[in-house]
Amino acid sequence: FWLKPLATETSEKLSCAAMAVGKNKRLTKGGKKGGKKKQGDPFMKKEWYDIKAPTMFSTRQCGKTLVTRTSGTKIASEALKGRVLELNLADLNNDEDQSYKKIKLCIEEIQGRNCLTDFHGMELTRDKQCALIRKGQTLIEAHADAKTTDGFVVRLFVISFTKRRADQVKSNCYARSAQIRKIRKKMVEIMTKEAGTVQLRELVKKLIPEVIGKEIEKQTQGIFPLKDTHIRKVKIIKKPKFDITKLMELHGDGDGDAGVTMVVQESEEAQNLLTASAAAVGDDE
Repeated sequence: FWLKPLATETSEKLSCAAMAVGKNKRLTKGGKKGGKKKQGDPFMKKEWYDIKAPTMFSTRQCGKTLVTRTSGTKIASEALKGRVLELNLADLNNDEDQSYKKIKLCIEEIQGRNCLTDFHGMELTRDKQCALIRKGQTLIEAHADAKTTDGFVVRLFVISFTKRRADQVKSNCYARSAQIRKIRKKMVEIMTKEAGTVQLRELVKKLIPEVIGKEIEKQTQGIFPLKDTHIRKVKIIKKPKFDITKLMELHGDGDGDAGVTMVVQESEEAQNLLTASAAAVGDDE
């Protein structure tokens, strides 16, 4: 009578399973409450917008950008405003020689399916900067903040290198610290003057052909001859209050509708009417 009947393994498992189902009601209902939502393709909700570059660049239609369609309170045009795009200057001006410059454009306004952009910055490519640096010469850098006449505060960074003379025997051409200080001071003066006396669009036109770099090389010739002087980077630090009329001027938007030439020629009487009236006034006097 001391021996008790032993329960088999299968009966124990069944009782455990029954207990689990009995206690956790969700197991019988088929998993988690609510279930998993079916994910659709996110690109089905997107639409394409054209990017329009300012008039200072030769290629106006320079690319496309994606944005989620307007739904509820999320408006597509508002999502696009303030978006910064990086483009190569070679693509913007159809000139392969300018491929070492990257231009940043900022979307300011949306017109239909066109994104109107404004200049936002410029930078030299990494490979160009690395190709300029060599041993046996002094690298001189400077930066300056300037306010353009239309209210933009820009920060310009310049890079330059000392140059060997034509008949030089010495292998290196290092500048002294006093000469470097003088050159740097001159660089800041030139950058402030060149950027502070023009509008932003005129400044961009100066940056593309390296006008400021050539001016620095010319004016520092007496201190120490320089070469490979480039505006390494341009940043927009502060923008004025947004003005739609100025942006439309920048884009020169007349939608290509400049009118058509007159098909019917004016009659001789109509052409001579003004001259006749002017002559009559002259006789009266």
